[in-house]
Formats: sequence, structure tokens, C-alpha cells
Amino acid sequence: MVRLAAEHAQFLGWMAQDQDETGAALAWYDRSHEWALEAGDPNMAASTLNMKAHMAWSRRRAERCVGLAEASRWSAPGASLGVRGMAAQMAGRGQALAVRGDDARRVLDEAEELIGRAAERPEDEPPWPYFYDETWFTLQRGMALMHLRAWPRAIEHLTAGLAALSGDYRRDRTWYRACLARSLAGAGEPDAALALALDIVPHAAEVGRPHSWNELHTTPAMLLRRAPRARRHLVAALRAEG
Repeated sequence: MVRLAAEHAQFLGWMAQDQDETGAALAWYDRSHEWALEAGDPNMAASTLNMKAHMAWSRRRAERCVGLAEASRWSAPGASLGVRGMAAQMAGRGQALAVRGDDARRVLDEAEELIGRAAERPEDEPPWPYFYDETWFTLQRGMALMHLRAWPRAIEHLTAGLAALSGDYRRDRTWYRACLARSLAGAGEPDAALALALDIVPHAAEVGRPHSWNELHTTPAMLLRRAPRARRHLVAALRAEG
């Protein structure tokens, strides 16, 4: 029962985080972590730290993201390969956010190896990271490359991941497409960036707040110097959607 309560608390934390209710999310993640420890569940104990690392990353707190991800890795040695892979990729995303390219690539390579091994034995994985597969990792690596301003490689990974991502994941597709628009702008492809961003705007307004919506607002800044007309067009579209 305690283990089940930990799973429900983790899910409530995710729901609060998704609505940008930071205080409630942290409270539920802390409760889930405590219950996971009480129940002797290393997978959930590590997962709650992974989710807190994700929260830190989403608020651009790179060092906090890396610290929590590393805590997940060393504090729950009994966690599954997939959960450990998630911790490694969170550490890699934090390193990328801090623009430490070598460290980011090293940890992301480790995460990819763990994910590949986990895919060989799915029966050993807990049920809640059902979305965590090679497609999802490809997209996450693309986001990390975006932070490192490795624009062509970011475009390559995001494009490949989106091509393989099911249309059922509408909000995720909106978020990753917003990242792709930003990467296209960074790569000096303003027309492609504008066309994609304009297509995303109504979806981000409807199902992508706050994450996709906030990400989409970074693209006008990327267009400021190279394509001021495209920037004005996108800013007007964003204002029209509120």
C-alpha cells in the first residue's frame, strides 16, 4: 500500500508540475520519495529525484538539475536500467544547459547505452516510464544539442525524433516542434523557422502552456538580428493568441 501511495504521489507531483504549480509539485515529489524509501522501492525513489531534476531544468537551474540527477544515480543503485538511464539523461541535459559540452555528451552517451540495455529487458522496468524509449531519447538529445547551440545536429535529432513520435502525443509534439523552430532560427534558416513557429502557435496556445508556449517565445529573439521582419510577424501571431 505504501508503494502504491508513492506511485500516486509521484503522479500528483507530475500533474502539479505540468500546471506550473511548483510548490505543490515539490511537496508531492518529496512525499513520494519518502514513501518510496519506506516501501523499499528504488525505482520510485530515483524517479522522484529525476522529476525534481526535470523541474530544475525547466526553470534553467543547471547546477540544481545536475545535482539532483546525480543524487538519483548514486542514492538508488538498485534502480532499473531504464530509470538509471533517465537519471543520466537528466544529468546530461543539465550539463548542456550549463554549456559544458564534453560533460553533456559523455553522460548522454552513457544514458543511451543504459536505454539500449533496458529495451532488451522491458519486463525489468517499472510501468510509469512507459514513454521512455529511443525515440524520446533522440528528442531529448536534440534539446541538449540546442542548449549547446549545435544547431545542425539539434535539427537532425529533433527532426528524426518527431518523425517517429506518435501523433497521439500532441503536447509533446508541440514542445519539440517549438525546439525545432528555435534551432532552425539559430541555424540561420529564418523562413523555415517562421513557417514552423506560425504553425505551432495555435497548438501551443491550446495545449502547450506553459512549456511549449514559453519555448516558442524564444524564437523571436533568435530572429531579431537575422530576420527582423520574420520576428515581427511571429511576435504579432503570439500576441494575437494571448
